[in-house]
Amino acid sequence: MELRTLRYFVAVAEELHFGRAASRLHMSQPPLSRAIKQLETELGAALFDRSPAGVALTAVGAVLLDEGRALLDQADRVQVRVAAAAGAAVITIGVLGDTTDPGATRLAGAYRRQHPGAEVRIRETDLTDPTCGLRAGLVDVALTRAPFDETGLTVHELRSDPVGAVLRSDDPLARHDSLMLADLADRHWFQFPDGTDPLWRTYWNGGEPRTGPVVRAVQECLQAVLWNGTVGMIPLGHKPPEELAVIPVTDMAPSRVVVAWMAGDTNPLVRSFVRIATAGLSP
Repeated sequence: MELRTLRYFVAVAEELHFGRAASRLHMSQPPLSRAIKQLETELGAALFDRSPAGVALTAVGAVLLDEGRALLDQADRVQVRVAAAAGAAVITIGVLGDTTDPGATRLAGAYRRQHPGAEVRIRETDLTDPTCGLRAGLVDVALTRAPFDETGLTVHELRSDPVGAVLRSDDPLARHDSLMLADLADRHWFQFPDGTDPLWRTYWNGGEPRTGPVVRAVQECLQAVLWNGTVGMIPLGHKPPEELAVIPVTDMAPSRVVVAWMAGDTNPLVRSFVRIATAGLSP
């Protein structure tokens, strides 16, 4: 079994979709399907249940996914240890400046255990660049939130978080158990500066043009609510100050937590980060 074929299998197993896996691997779907079929023939067992409803792992596939991840991690560790001996094992990880996710702490611990000889650099960015400096070459991989322009990038979804409206605690709407976007239509919303990714801006504005103060960071968003009664969206897992309340918005699409890297990047530190994040932050 070749490592390349094993990487193909893990990508399909994590995406549970041949098209998305092919896109992630930067190849067309037919050769990917043939490679998986050949692997199944080699192993003498089906790895996936294929149906019109989608793709699911078989019991054999689940075992191979666990073992395959371990083998690929070991292969990457060999490359990283060699690079570390040569003084070249460095990875820069970009994160949004809103991260209070305890999963990120677990991810850091898991990554350090896997690659104790690697130097990890963290670049925290404000909310105006959801790619965290990826396209500018400032980071090797980004742990961030979608949506944004994915041109030239590989983006893998880890999980999705429901969102809510952040309001002052004395706001009449803060007494509701849940809200809809229409309930917030006449409010001022915080805005991102001109030049911010349009997909990102549209999502956080609930899909509609809004007016309100321009902000760049989470704390500026919260201060805009406190001082001006501005409304904005925030993942429900974020705990605001006591003066603020977060009310679920039932018709707003969830916020997708993703890992993103430059298309075609074969850095073993990046590959390992993606696998560890997938195992540790996915639901």
